[in-house]
Amino acid sequence: MSARTHTRPHPATMGGVDIRLPWWALALPAIAFVSLLILILNPSDAQAATGDPALTHLVERAQQLIAR
Repeated sequence: MSARTHTRPHPATMGGVDIRLPWWALALPAIAFVSLLILILNPSDAQAATGDPALTHLVERAQQLIAR
């Protein structure tokens, strides 16, 4: 005995569902991509932040202790 198969209606006939993205869903990734691309193309603009000498010393000391 064969079972009847149900076919789904074509997506265009489902009542005109309109899927839209908000403006920021496209703008934010585009801005992030462009800013990273600019940093890659001109790395001289990406200067390292100068940290507190005490914090730098602490991190170096932690690295020395881990390396032992």
